[in-house]
Amino acid sequence: MSHDPLTLLFVAWAAMAVWMAVLWLVERTQRNASLADVGWCAGLVVVVAGYAWLATGETERKLLLAVMASIYGLRLGGYILFNRVIGKTEDRRYRRVREVWRLDEPLQMFGFFQLQAAAVALFSLPFLAVMQNPRPPFSLWELAGVLVWVIGVAGESLADLQLTRFRAKPWNHDRVCRDGLWFFSRHPNYFFEWVHWWAYAVMAIGSPGWLLTWIGPLVMGIALVKITGIPWAEAQALRTRGEDYRRYQDTTNAFIPWWPKIG
Repeated sequence: MSHDPLTLLFVAWAAMAVWMAVLWLVERTQRNASLADVGWCAGLVVVVAGYAWLATGETERKLLLAVMASIYGLRLGGYILFNRVIGKTEDRRYRRVREVWRLDEPLQMFGFFQLQAAAVALFSLPFLAVMQNPRPPFSLWELAGVLVWVIGVAGESLADLQLTRFRAKPWNHDRVCRDGLWFFSRHPNYFFEWVHWWAYAVMAIGSPGWLLTWIGPLVMGIALVKITGIPWAEAQALRTRGEDYRRYQDTTNAFIPWWPKIG
């Protein structure tokens, strides 16, 4: 059984809108907006699995994409769930947003959760585009894309692990993490998240839907560097870590890992 891609995309968005509305109701009692991030990851896994079941395309390729999405989404979603939701106070960035929204906060938060629903549909497009490649699996470009995916997911996982270990030590409470990958970049987790999205663009080279795969690295790159990623994280870090973080900014690249400046 297969369906038109536009129909699949609409169904994915509608299902995610309902899913995020349910999570918003849970958030009303838990008061932790990081549930939206967990919901985004889980939603992407379900949507891509649905595409693998309903979309046209080679079965082997669809299964590969479903596995890649599952490993990526469950890993990231699990990290957020256990590090920012279960037994945790809400991320300071979200608490600050609540203060800004004030009386409009419930409605604004609902809109934020619905924005995540639309984002799931948007970022599911690269997976759908690769699945609908009419050529037989697997070309060298697809294998190269899988290698890029491994680098991206492994790098982000390592960065998250290094930060978690650093923050687990009480004496590091207000200190800046410079361990491992954080020595070379102020946001290595964001960098490798971005690398991960390039995997699908590489896998789709030469296929009719190739341009759709650029949604991942372009939109995610802009969001991480200019909108919700680095700007939010840096503003919060400056408030909590002050001069130590300013020195970190002076010596270490914000995004692309490289040797820090001496100073």
